[in-house]
Amino acid sequence: MSTKEPILSVRDMRVEFKIKKQNALPWHQPDILRAVKGVSFDLAEGETLGIVGESGCGKSTLARAIIRMIPSQGGEVFWQGRDLMKMNEKDLLGIRKEIQMIFQDPLASLNPRLTAGQIIAEPLKTHHPNTSKDEVKKQVRELMEKVGLSARMINRYPHEFSGGQCQRIGIARALITNPKLIICDEPVSALDVSVQAQVVNLLMDLQKELGLSLLFIAHDLSVVKHISNRIMVLEFGDIAEIGEAHDVIHNPQSPYTKELINAVPIPDPIAERKRIAERRALEAKA
Repeated sequence: MSTKEPILSVRDMRVEFKIKKQNALPWHQPDILRAVKGVSFDLAEGETLGIVGESGCGKSTLARAIIRMIPSQGGEVFWQGRDLMKMNEKDLLGIRKEIQMIFQDPLASLNPRLTAGQIIAEPLKTHHPNTSKDEVKKQVRELMEKVGLSARMINRYPHEFSGGQCQRIGIARALITNPKLIICDEPVSALDVSVQAQVVNLLMDLQKELGLSLLFIAHDLSVVKHISNRIMVLEFGDIAEIGEAHDVIHNPQSPYTKELINAVPIPDPIAERKRIAERRALEAKA
């Protein structure tokens, strides 16, 4: 556990969805899907917490509930000592500039009718409406260069960029308000492996330069272990394991975590065949 004071504290977060039964009559009660079941954790300033688990385990739902993009059925979220769950919309708007999000699908998260410059500038205009046009353009150009995009691309539309470039636009959009926390919701899962490494390394460099805290969500442990200080493993909406990244990867305590680690392919085909043979031998003994 980090010794630093937490910048974000989540306590007993619960999220439920009502599921209508097929061919049910109007007075029948819907089924309850418990997507997040009492999750609690702390995030220190400048720390990266990796949240990992298979698809459907509640990773993205948890992230959206933390910033109140979706309603929760219980729990507390303290941002620098202030409970986000009790804030009104006006107060919450003031906090949103400090907490930004990078989404999973880089192209779908960008407005196709806006240019790259307009997309990046949108949060700045929302939270700082008195900023002059020249200052907005200057900040947008500087951020584009910072995330590895040429400022000459400022008037291009999303469809004119590659997937990796679109994600860089999303990163620049998240940085424009100088946030303290960025929630990365599977930011590399839709990208090629080579581009994934570029984006992850970019996020790590920006974190060091700007002192950001990151919640990094992914289903791929090989990506999470590269960027995270600590790792939290979610299983069916509940915490299976949480701890320092090295400990979780090299000494997992949960059987579910062990399965996730075994599911990560090894680039060396000989080592991979050896691991598969060892796993089958253990299963045969069991």
